[in-house]
Amino acid sequence: MTTRSREQLAKEPEVEEYDVVILGSGAGGKLAAWNFGKQGRRVAVIERKYIGGACPNIACLPSKNIIHSAKVASYFGKGKEFGMVSKGFAVDMSGVRDRKRRMVSDLVNVHLEHYKASGAEIVLGSGRFIGPKTLEATIPNGTIRRLRGTNVVIDTGTRAALEPIAGLAEAQPLTHVEALELDVIPEHLLVVGGGYVGLELAQAMRRFGSKVSVIERNERLVHHEDEDVTDALRLLFEDEGIDLVLKTRVKRVSGKSGQSVSIVVEQNGQERTLTGSHLLVAAGRIPNTEDIGLDLAGVELTDRGYVKVNERLETTAPGVWAVGDVAGSPHFTHISVDDFRVVLANLTGGKRTTTGRQVPFCLFTDPELARVGLSEKEAKAQGIPYRLFKIPMADAALRVHTLSEPRGFLKALVETDGDRILGFTAFGAGAGEIMSSAQIAMLAELPYSMLGEAVLAHPTLTEGLGPLFESAPSLSK
Repeated sequence: MTTRSREQLAKEPEVEEYDVVILGSGAGGKLAAWNFGKQGRRVAVIERKYIGGACPNIACLPSKNIIHSAKVASYFGKGKEFGMVSKGFAVDMSGVRDRKRRMVSDLVNVHLEHYKASGAEIVLGSGRFIGPKTLEATIPNGTIRRLRGTNVVIDTGTRAALEPIAGLAEAQPLTHVEALELDVIPEHLLVVGGGYVGLELAQAMRRFGSKVSVIERNERLVHHEDEDVTDALRLLFEDEGIDLVLKTRVKRVSGKSGQSVSIVVEQNGQERTLTGSHLLVAAGRIPNTEDIGLDLAGVELTDRGYVKVNERLETTAPGVWAVGDVAGSPHFTHISVDDFRVVLANLTGGKRTTTGRQVPFCLFTDPELARVGLSEKEAKAQGIPYRLFKIPMADAALRVHTLSEPRGFLKALVETDGDRILGFTAFGAGAGEIMSSAQIAMLAELPYSMLGEAVLAHPTLTEGLGPLFESAPSLSK
């Protein structure tokens, strides 16, 4: 060994040994850290920026905070209906943003308290693998630490995708991250993408006072859902004055978001140009797997760039696990939480897997859309016969009339040769909470008739499950 190589070796940081090292602090990662820490294990979490992950910082909770402010704005707009007379109102977007920021700050403090109580260490810096089960963390001040775990969990999440469309990157479009930081009301917001993020923010900004156009490549919003669902969402958006540009391909973009931006689209074989003040791109997600040394760790990727895992969430590298979005799991915080449960069980002698679990979801438009289990489209594609129960929200739960929110419906699919609920969909006020009650019944494998005959409090929204399951079903094969 030369003198120079000895000097270089002496400058390299020592490898610190841990029981568990977690790359990323999303829902699954932070819960793993706190639980293993409380068990007395030595745990370190390497987090580049957002303590607690995307959900409390830039995604689920901040967006719902903004959406609720938009609902309050909508109440001001129709105050006369509720007997409230005013001479108008104005939305202060900096105030809307500051309310969101206060919530985020409080949530970060809660997370820091959990880390302290659990004994798990949070390492703020950029992390990457430098070898099997060994990571290097670069701290903002330039300090480098090297950490090796008996087990390593990858939880680096996903980010908004930007398609290779001419002029798109140069236009510096908003993603949900920047949209949630706006301190001005866009004069005209162009939204590329008719999925969850695009629809939630489109409606919110419209209620704040923006003109809004939603550009979607498919002929229906949330096109994977049943037609009655997509029709209901289309009517909702049209009633609120949102311009829907469907079955459209974006060809090129010019200008700059925040000033003036133009999009040339092709629709039905014809080109047209849409011009707005701001551009929001909400057209899918891509995994954060580049440049983190996964090849050095022996961790393989899928053809879509996600970490390749089995049903136990083990990667191709022994002792390395992956949870949440980056593992290709459905992109919901509650699924990342369940991924944590899978890893926890398998690291403590259990045999839990992701196979066959229920995946509920809720689209937080106003009113909400929520579903768990099979849709009609899925049941027909799989050749599964069912009995369909469906009832308008206005007939199901009289509470909606007290709220002046009668829009929507409840529906359920029940097996034809038994009483088991195969799927449940709600579009209406409180849809997410109603769905959760139906899901509990599905988990318990209760016959649908028990919900029809249950004594549920009046007047509540969940009470609508009674009339739904007492209604006469129709058969579909």
